Amino acid sequence: MTKISVLVVEDESIVSKDIQLSLKKLGYEVIGTATTGDKAIELALELEPDVILMDIMLKGSISGIQAAEIIQAEVSIPIIFLTAYADDATLSKAKTTQPYGYIIKPFKQIDLHTTIEIAIYKHKKNLEVIKERDFLYSIVENKEQADLDFIFVKANNKLVKIKNTEIYFIEALKDYVAINILAKRFTVHSTMKDIEAKMGNKEFLRVHRSFIVRIDKISTIDFPNLILEDDKKIIPIGGSYKDELSKRIGLD
Repeated sequence: MTKISVLVVEDESIVSKDIQLSLKKLGYEVIGTATTGDKAIELALELEPDVILMDIMLKGSISGIQAAEIIQAEVSIPIIFLTAYADDATLSKAKTTQPYGYIIKPFKQIDLHTTIEIAIYKHKKNLEVIKERDFLYSIVENKEQADLDFIFVKANNKLVKIKNTEIYFIEALKDYVAINILAKRFTVHSTMKDIEAKMGNKEFLRVHRSFIVRIDKISTIDFPNLILEDDKKIIPIGGSYKDELSKRIGLD
């Protein structure tokens, strides 16, 4: 039986080693460790572990909560927060990321084991529900969505057809993405990674970790932003996406 893989994000060396030892004793596989939010994001996207143990109060520019938000916008991985702080303010911030668990340090092995097993089970069930009510799918069997010039989304218990040419931009909203046409938006359960693959890269381009735009809808580019025609929506351009945008519009 394959072991459950865990990414440990903890900036205190002694605590991190203690967590890793406990996980190994419990039969889990530690596939990576990180001490900063940036590294946690990098490893989460690269390794895609079964679960992430994330310290809330990380040193550096990105907190554990912020790192969790970024990871969840990209991939569906259950995140369990570890913290020595149990005050209401911290709990309120943590809850906005909808974690799969919350463990107060110091903790016992049984707490670690129980929380991980419940998180894995809950995540599995959530994925089953999402699959059953998949809002984005191809009506042509065995054909990729990127080959079609339209998508179907579920709205008010109905399947609505949206032509790709009608879409202006797609925005990440935690566990959902919002597909925006000129006068309306449709919210669907998906990740930016999945929606980017579904839409393809011929007509659409990721310009920010939270935004995908239809290239022919771009009206003006004034770095670090772009403006869409008709909609007049101002979209930020992420630093790591600037070169690809320049290439696609012929500036390189």
